[in-house]
Amino acid sequence: MMNSQFNFFQQWYPLSPIEDLDPTRPTPVTILGLQLVIWKSPSSDTFRVFLDQCPHRLAPLSEGIIDQDTGNLMCSYHGWQFDEQGVCKRIPQAENPDLLTKNQSNLCAVPLPSRQENDLLWVWTDSQSFAQAEKTPLPLSPQIDASKGFIWSSKVRDLEYDWQTLIENVADPSHVNFAHHGIQGDRKRGKPIPIKIAQSTVNLIEAKTDVPFKTVITFEPPCRLEYEMYFGGDKQVGLITYCIPVTPGKSRIIAQFSRNFAQKLHYLTPRWWDHIQNRNSILDGDMVLLHQQEYFLQQRQKTESWKTAYQLPTSADRLVIEFRQWFDRYCEGKIPWQEVGLNSQKTQIISDRKKLLDRYHQHTKHCSSCRNALKNIQRLQVILAIYFIISVSGVALIPDSLRLKLGLPLIIVALLGLGLAAWLRFWLQPRFYFIDYIHADK
Repeated sequence: MMNSQFNFFQQWYPLSPIEDLDPTRPTPVTILGLQLVIWKSPSSDTFRVFLDQCPHRLAPLSEGIIDQDTGNLMCSYHGWQFDEQGVCKRIPQAENPDLLTKNQSNLCAVPLPSRQENDLLWVWTDSQSFAQAEKTPLPLSPQIDASKGFIWSSKVRDLEYDWQTLIENVADPSHVNFAHHGIQGDRKRGKPIPIKIAQSTVNLIEAKTDVPFKTVITFEPPCRLEYEMYFGGDKQVGLITYCIPVTPGKSRIIAQFSRNFAQKLHYLTPRWWDHIQNRNSILDGDMVLLHQQEYFLQQRQKTESWKTAYQLPTSADRLVIEFRQWFDRYCEGKIPWQEVGLNSQKTQIISDRKKLLDRYHQHTKHCSSCRNALKNIQRLQVILAIYFIISVSGVALIPDSLRLKLGLPLIIVALLGLGLAAWLRFWLQPRFYFIDYIHADK
C-alpha cells in the first residue's frame, strides 16, 4: 500500500455519458486496472456498476445478458443471476433452495457505488467504502447547468498514453496553436501565455491567465480538469475534461463542451459530425505526439527526474510544473497500480499508426451517435447500390419510345446515387475508423 496522501481509489470517476450506454446489454469498462461491468435493469431508471467477475468461477459478467423476466444480470457461463444490489437470486444448478439464503454473503457479485449526474454515469472505485462515497460530492462542473443558460455536448475516447501524460497535455494551453493548427489553432498566433497559480492544495489546483482571453483553469484531482473562458460580457465557453487512468500506458478522456450562447447552432450540428470532423482530429494530433513523448520521458526517468528531463523555462508551462509537483508531493509520483495486481510497465511505442489512431475501437464503438451514424451510412450505401441496379435493369426493359423521357432521368438519378455511395464509402465512412494525422501536412 502506498503511503501517499492522495487515495486514487476513494474517488468519484465518470465512466461514460449516459446517452452512449446501451440499456439492453452489459457494457465492460476498465478504470484504475479494475475491470467493471455497467448494466441496467429494465425496471430501473439508473445504471449499476459491478466488478466484472461472477463469484462462481470468475467469468466476466460483461459477457452476460439482462434477463427480461427477472430484470437481473445473468452470467452466461452457468446462468447465475444477480439483482441490482449484487445479491445472487438464482443458481440453476442448486439442488437445495436454501443454498442462496445460507451462503448469501459468499455468492454475491461485487457492486460499486454509482450515481448519475450531469448526463454522466459515475463510479466510486472502492467497494469497501460506501458510506464515504455517499458523503463525498461528485467533481461536477458548474458550467453543466441548463438553468444558467448553458448548453453542452460530450465526447469519450480511449487514449494510448498514461493518465499523467493526459493531465499534462490538457493543462497546457500553449500547445493548441501548434498541435491543432488548422483545426482549433493557428501557428501564427502562438505567443506567450502567462499563467499564475491562484491556489494549490491536495484537493485543488487553480490557475489563471488573461491570454488570449480571461481564463480560469481548475484541476480537481484525480480527474476533473476544466477551463472557464470568458469572451467579454456574459459570453462563456467551457472545456470540462475528465481524465481517467485505465491501465499503465492507457487512459480515457470524457469531455463536455459547454457555452451559454449560440444555442440554435448547437442543436443544428449533429453530435457525430462534430466528433469525426473536429474532436477526433484534435485527439489524433495529440496522440502521435504524446504516445512517443511518454515513452521518451519514461526512458529518461530511469536515470533522472522530470525536472531535468523536461526544460520548462516559460510561464506557459507553470501549470504543468504545478501538476508534476502535486503528483510528486501527494502521490509519490505514481499511480498505485500494484494494489490491483498490475506492474507499472513502460509504454512501448506503437509503430502501426492504424492501431495508434484506431478511431473505431477508441471512440466509435463507445459513442451511440457515431455508432448509429455509421450503421445508417452503411445501410444507405446498400440502398443506393440496389437502387442503381434496379434502375439500370428497369431502363433496359422500357420501350424505346419512352426510354429518353423516362429512362434518362432514372439513369441520372441512379448515377448521382452511385456517386453519393462512393462518397460515403471512400470519404465519410473511413472517418469512423482511421484517418492518419501528419503534422507536416497541416
